[in-house]
Amino acid sequence: MLNLSNVQHFSVGDGDGIRTTVFLKGCNLRCPWCHNPENLCKEPTVLHYRSTGKTELFGRRVSAEELLTELLEDRDFYEESGGGVTFSGGEAMLQANALVPVVKALKDGNVSTLIDTAGCVPYALFELLNPYVSGYLFDFKTADAEKYKSIGGDLDLVTANICRLLSDDVAVLIRIPLIPDFNCDSGSVQAICLHLQRLGVKRVELIPFHRLGSAKYEAMGLEYAYKNKEPLKADEIEKTEAVYRNYFAVKTER
Repeated sequence: MLNLSNVQHFSVGDGDGIRTTVFLKGCNLRCPWCHNPENLCKEPTVLHYRSTGKTELFGRRVSAEELLTELLEDRDFYEESGGGVTFSGGEAMLQANALVPVVKALKDGNVSTLIDTAGCVPYALFELLNPYVSGYLFDFKTADAEKYKSIGGDLDLVTANICRLLSDDVAVLIRIPLIPDFNCDSGSVQAICLHLQRLGVKRVELIPFHRLGSAKYEAMGLEYAYKNKEPLKADEIEKTEAVYRNYFAVKTER
């Protein structure tokens, strides 16, 4: 059984083409800027929006067969747009074992699948999925080991996993969130570029920070640590992008 939060149809930001994004519950990191706080825990999560009186429940258990039936309803859109299915989270890799029959069946049906991951898991979990997935959208937060530790991560583990994936000739797109006061200063940007270049990374995608998840924190009765952080201005994003372009082919989410 898979523990999922919700299924977003007609998504265009989680890989090529029109995609269906499956958000899975549970995460082993605690990034204070996270915009999907409803997926941090494994338990069902209720959001109460005081401004509208609306209530949402995130969290349900589904079988591989149930999920496949829903995902394949959009097959025509995948084929026409070059899209497919993306598994996100939370941390999708924490449910790698349960994902195997799903991604295998999707591959057998010629449906592209991507896994959105922060990569802080044993490589054995990647090995379960590598034969069936089209690739990984791999979030890389910082080249500073202590900063990674502060959010519950492990730079050495993340680095080793990227190296193994590249060595195993698995498609990997490194995605870097641009987080104010965390990894956007010139020293941090330069360190990330040099670190990833040493690993053999050729292309990256930059994901500018936004506060679109702030209402979720309020609806969950939680304090959002980044509620007063201003997103980077357009010229700041362009300057950061220019540095990355010295090292990689760069795409920036707009």
